[in-house]
Amino acid sequence: MAEFDIHIKGGTIVDGTRVPAFRGDVWIRDGKVVQIGGRAAGSAKQVIDADGLIVAPGFVDLHTHYDAQIRWDPWCTISGWHGVTSVVLGNCGFGFAPVKPSFRERSMLMMTRTEAIPYDAMKEGMKWDWETIPEYLDSLERAPKGVNCIQYMPTASLMTYTMGLEAAKTRPANVDEREQMARILNEGMDAGLCGFSIQRLGPNSTQADYDGSPMVTDTMCDEDILNLARVLRARDEGFIQITQATVNPKEDIEFVERLAAEAQRPILYNIVAATPRDPEFHRRSLRWLDKANSNGLPIYGQGATLRTGFAFTLEHWNLYDASPAWREVTTGTKAEKIAKMKNPELRAAIKREQEDANRRLELIQGAIGGPLRRLIVQHANDQPELEQYVGKTLAQVASEWGKDLIDTMLDLSIMGDLNVEFLGPDRGSNADYTAELMNNSMYTIPGVSDGGAHTKFFTGGAYTTDFLRWLVRDEKKVSLEEAHYRLSALPAHAAGFRDRGVLREGSWADVVVYDLDRLGTDPEWVGEVVHDFPAGEWRRVIRAQGYHSIIVNGQETFHDGKPTGATPGKLLRHGHA
Repeated sequence: MAEFDIHIKGGTIVDGTRVPAFRGDVWIRDGKVVQIGGRAAGSAKQVIDADGLIVAPGFVDLHTHYDAQIRWDPWCTISGWHGVTSVVLGNCGFGFAPVKPSFRERSMLMMTRTEAIPYDAMKEGMKWDWETIPEYLDSLERAPKGVNCIQYMPTASLMTYTMGLEAAKTRPANVDEREQMARILNEGMDAGLCGFSIQRLGPNSTQADYDGSPMVTDTMCDEDILNLARVLRARDEGFIQITQATVNPKEDIEFVERLAAEAQRPILYNIVAATPRDPEFHRRSLRWLDKANSNGLPIYGQGATLRTGFAFTLEHWNLYDASPAWREVTTGTKAEKIAKMKNPELRAAIKREQEDANRRLELIQGAIGGPLRRLIVQHANDQPELEQYVGKTLAQVASEWGKDLIDTMLDLSIMGDLNVEFLGPDRGSNADYTAELMNNSMYTIPGVSDGGAHTKFFTGGAYTTDFLRWLVRDEKKVSLEEAHYRLSALPAHAAGFRDRGVLREGSWADVVVYDLDRLGTDPEWVGEVVHDFPAGEWRRVIRAQGYHSIIVNGQETFHDGKPTGATPGKLLRHGHA
């Protein structure tokens, strides 16, 4: 009888610890790595020839929104295609527990807007059998999973469950409500949660609620957040993910530091990013992270390292929500949106906000597709009369029509029944500056995938593949050893995964085997449309190239890009199986 389940033979091992890469074999049995290097006394049921290939720990994706999708897609694709073997659920304060049965519908509507997850897919794909956090975790544990997952408390769900939606949006919690929220968080931590998460973007949130109002956490007062931080401090366990960007960057940073001091637990801060031309933009963030940690505040920066495009229509777009006028015209049914876009007063309001040079809106538009004038008309709803505009920029169409950019974008969208698609062109990325995010600080992690969210216009789950081919292989700005430490070991440590993120004897066998020379994505820039969600819903995907084998808990989930059907993933309560 075979002594081992899998023998990975003759690969170049990059173990995630920053040890120099070395050639060797890996033997796996009963879900764990039992031997690395040398000669094993026995045979294996499966031999994976890794000659000329990299053998490394599976990637750990800290920022996902697969809370709904994992119920119908156990492998959490597209992340699962790109070597991710473990994910964090419940980010940004959003999720589906705790939730009263009467609030299930509203919680799905909330996610259709703030994270742009298709409603019909959730409605058909989610089988609700929980209310409380312990019940939710039991349900998640029962569900087939092709990746491992840990769960944070979604604070928006906690607030609405405790206070009701209207109260949670209009006032701070009272003493009794704070005590109840602390009790529920404690109960959840006892059941296996690994912390809690927050999005606080202020009244003009970039990611608003279904009705266009801010999410409940966006205007959450300091004390309500610190109340939860004290729970983690008292337990001396748990982690906090926070996306904090209100109107005052200095106050935002000061609050994150205060939160870290109050909790005395690690903070996952979103985001740190590099711009193509201004190195001070990211270096300032790196100095802050280093200073905070030197002062005893354990704050990690999740880095925006992915090169990808945005292709979107105004029917599904929500990422201009920081603009009240844009948010208003893109909220509601399709018919309501079209009516609002025809409204002269609302058009005038959009123009005023653009002309006021709203710095926050400029940064958002620059990061997610680029300035309006550079957006390219990519698709025209298969309407012959509009085909003449395909391939032209909004600025070119506006010049032809003798209109300004806002009227041009809105009129063209209306002519195409809101199905005219705009593409953010590739304006280039700075490999040196992006590499500095990883090389120049001990506290930064690649990403941010947002996997499972914004599914009709964003494909961030490919960040792992892009990071390796771009910064390691093509540009040679980050070493292979450093890359795998940042993609696996450091995120596992920072977010609460135990026995994950490195290849060592006795650890769980989450492994990727890939050909660095062939590593790539298909398509290169903007994902292709596929109709593979429940209820016939569509999304954009970018597939992976170059992965020979992806192994989760000792079972192969993908072989040469094809799924095996295995679902060996585990819910990691308290961070471990």
